[in-house]
Amino acid sequence: MNARSGAAGATRTCPHCKTTILESASICPSCRHYLRFDSTESAATAPGAAEATTALQVEGTIRHPADGGAWEYCVVLTIRDDEGNEFAHQVVGVGAMHAGDERTFSLAVEVARTTDMRRAGKRGTRH
Repeated sequence: MNARSGAAGATRTCPHCKTTILESASICPSCRHYLRFDSTESAATAPGAAEATTALQVEGTIRHPADGGAWEYCVVLTIRDDEGNEFAHQVVGVGAMHAGDERTFSLAVEVARTTDMRRAGKRGTRH
């Protein structure tokens, strides 16, 4: 479900990498390209730019032992609401590790206060 344009949770497509991102984003979280830039100030300090906070950050490393066969991995991301209802589930990446290989996986969830007053005080989840 997508919110109306201009509403909290409204999305658009990044013109660079074609990832679905928040309409309010100044920088694409996927490809990190600038989407809006005023020549007199940085995108982070532009009027209307929301200050983001990292609400969750997890990082872990897996090292394949020197002995044994190859390991395959599949990184799956699932998002659920407060009632346990799943509304997003996707494979983020897959791959293989051979003896001595190492992979580090990081997850960060950034949140920003919305300036959309139509949704202020309303409860709900938008993605």
